[in-house]
Amino acid sequence: MADPRAALLPLFRAAIGAAFGAEHADTDPALRPSAHADYQVNAALALAKRLKRPPREVGQAIVAALAPNAIIERTEVAGPGFVNVWLSLGHLSRELAAVAATPGLGVVPAPRPDTVVLDYSSPNVAKEMHVGHLRSTILGDALARVLEALGHRVVRQNHLGDWGTPFGMLIEHLLDGGAEAAEHSIADLNAFYQAARQKFDADPAFAERARRRVVMLQGGDEDTLALWRRLVDASKRYFARVYTLLGIALGDADIAAESLYNPMLAEVVAELRERGLAVESDGATCVFPPGFTGREGEPQPLIVQKQDGGYGYATTDLTALRYRLRTLGATRLIYVVGAPQSPHLAMVFRAAELAGWLAPPARAEHVAFGSVLGADKKMLKTRAGDTVRLIDLLEEAVTRARAIVDDKSPELEPDERAAVARAVGIGAVKYGDLASDRVKDYVFDWARMLAFDGNTAPYLQYAHARIRSIFRKGGVPVPEPRSIALAAPSERALALAVLSFPTVVGEVGELLAPHKLCGYLYELATSFSAFYEHCPVLKAATEEERASRLALADVTARVLARGLELLGIEAPARM
Repeated sequence: MADPRAALLPLFRAAIGAAFGAEHADTDPALRPSAHADYQVNAALALAKRLKRPPREVGQAIVAALAPNAIIERTEVAGPGFVNVWLSLGHLSRELAAVAATPGLGVVPAPRPDTVVLDYSSPNVAKEMHVGHLRSTILGDALARVLEALGHRVVRQNHLGDWGTPFGMLIEHLLDGGAEAAEHSIADLNAFYQAARQKFDADPAFAERARRRVVMLQGGDEDTLALWRRLVDASKRYFARVYTLLGIALGDADIAAESLYNPMLAEVVAELRERGLAVESDGATCVFPPGFTGREGEPQPLIVQKQDGGYGYATTDLTALRYRLRTLGATRLIYVVGAPQSPHLAMVFRAAELAGWLAPPARAEHVAFGSVLGADKKMLKTRAGDTVRLIDLLEEAVTRARAIVDDKSPELEPDERAAVARAVGIGAVKYGDLASDRVKDYVFDWARMLAFDGNTAPYLQYAHARIRSIFRKGGVPVPEPRSIALAAPSERALALAVLSFPTVVGEVGELLAPHKLCGYLYELATSFSAFYEHCPVLKAATEEERASRLALADVTARVLARGLELLGIEAPARM
C-alpha cells in the first residue's frame, strides 16, 4: 500500500549489485515518472562514470540482471542509458485497491515519529493582523496538518507579542480614558495603539509615566497586570475571529506568548554565563556565536541582557527554544518566520547548540518565506498606501467568490452557495500562497487565484465536485474497494498519480515545502480530466468496467479531498 517506487527501489539495487558487484548496490536508482513509460531510471548514467563504461551498456546490464517478478511487466534501455520501466497491470491494480481500502490512502505513520514544536502566526497584542501575517499562519497550519498525518506529535506554538516596553504606554493611555473602545473591537484598539504612540512621542511626561509602568509590569504589580490582561484578552478575541474565518486550527491552548518566558529569562542568562558563553561587552551581556560577523568583520553579538538590565527578543527566543526542548520534549523545532529573520534565528540556533540545549536527535529548522506583493511588485498595500488588514482581505475573498458561485451555480440553495463561496474564497487565498515556492515572493492576483482553470484551488475543488457529481447523476453508491482494472492508458496514468500520494506527503513533511503537494494535486486533477475524457464511466461497455472506473474515480476524489484538507482547504461535494 505505497508508491510503486518503494517496491522498485530494492529490485533495481539488487540488479545493480548482481551486475556490477555488491559495492555498487547502494547506487540511487533515481526513479522518476516518465511520459514514455511508467518510470524512468537513470542509475546507468551515474554508474557509467564510476565504472568508465558506456551508459547504454551499463543500462543493458542492469536490465539483464533484473530477476523475473510480479511487479515489472517490461523494461527497455532508452536514449543515452535510461532504463524505462512498465509495471504489471496486476500489481498496479492490487496496490490501487489496497490504497482505496485504507483511510490514510497509503500514507503510513513515520517509523520514528518526532515531537514537533511548530512556531507560526505570532501576531502582536494590541495590533491588528495584516497581510504580513498571512504566510506564516497559512504555511504553519498546512505543515502542522501534514506532519500530524505522518504520525508526528505536533505542538502548535502561537508566540504572541504580548510583553515589552510598548505596554507601558498602552496601559497609561488606557488609564487616561481609552479603555471602553478596547473592550469591543480590535479596530478601536489598533487606533488606540497609534494614539498611545503619538502621545508617547510628543509628551515627555507621558513617556516617563510609560517607562515607570513598564517597570511595574515587569515587577508583577497586580493592578498593572490586570490592565495588561484587558489588552491581551481583547486581542485574543480578535485573533480567534480571524483564525475562524481562515479555517486555522489555532486556539487559546496553543498560545505561548512572550510573557510565558518572562520568569525564566534571568535563569537563562545565568546559565549562559556559567557555561562561559555570555560575556560583558560595552555594558551589555552578549553571546558571540562563531562565524557571525558584522560589516567590518567584527564578531556579531547576540545581546541577552541590555545595559539597563532588561531583556530583548534574543533572550526570549533562546528561552523559548530551551523551554520547547526541555519542557515540551521537542525533537524537531520548526519556525515559520519571514526570510529577513534568517540571520537572527541562525545565531539563536547556534547559541543553543553551544549551550548544549540543541543537540541530536533534536534539530531546529527555519521555514523562511518571501513577501506578498501587489501588482506593482512592491509590498501589498491598500490604494491609500496603508497596510492591508487581514480580515478585510479574507472578507473580500469570500465576497468575490460569492459573485462567481452565484453565477456558476444558481441551482444551489442560498445557504449552500454561501458555504461554497466561503470555501472557494478562503481556499483561493490559501492555495495562491501555498502553491508558490515559499522562499519566493509572489504577486497577489485576485483573477488568477479565483480562476476555475489552471493551478488554483477553485480548479481542484471543482474537479473534486465533478467526480462526486458522477455518483449523484448515476444514482449509484460508492463501490467497495476491490480489484481495479487498468486497461486504457489514461486509467493507468491516473492510477500511477493516485499511488504517488504517500510519497509526496512524505516529501512535504521532510522538506517543509507545501507547494509540492499543490503541484501534485494539480497533476492528479489533470490526469483525472484526461481519464474522464477518454474513458466513459457511467456508460462503460460492461458492468465490470463501470464498477472499476467508479472505484478509480472515487479513490481519486478522496485523494483530492484529503490533499486539500492537508493544505487547510475545504473540498465541497457540490459546486
